[in-house]
Amino acid sequence: MRRTSTLLALPAALAGLAGVALVTVPADASAARARTTVTIRADGVELSGTVSSPRPAKCAKGRLVVVFQQKGVRGGGDDVRVASDVTERDDGRYEWETGNTGLEGRFYAKVRRTPHCKADTSPTVRAVR
Repeated sequence: MRRTSTLLALPAALAGLAGVALVTVPADASAARARTTVTIRADGVELSGTVSSPRPAKCAKGRLVVVFQQKGVRGGGDDVRVASDVTERDDGRYEWETGNTGLEGRFYAKVRRTPHCKADTSPTVRAVR
């Protein structure tokens, strides 16, 4: 009797696993997020940079860039958000700028992921007056 109950339970268990696998498989594997690159540069205490991607219309155009001042170890939880800007096209590139922040120190820029684009974080730069 034990053998029968095990054999009857096996198809039900496999059907349950198959249902889970179907739910977790993406509907369109070709819709992977595109690589995105954000840059930063300091000209005195003015910060600016670019956002680029193989899919510029979806991943660079109008992208929100957030600038953080690095306080300790990068990403250590004590970094401070100091500025943000939305990219605009200029001479074929999608650029952002903070203007004069009035702040000296170490800064980096971030873009969050979107449904079509990956997130990215720039290298850290030092701004001095």
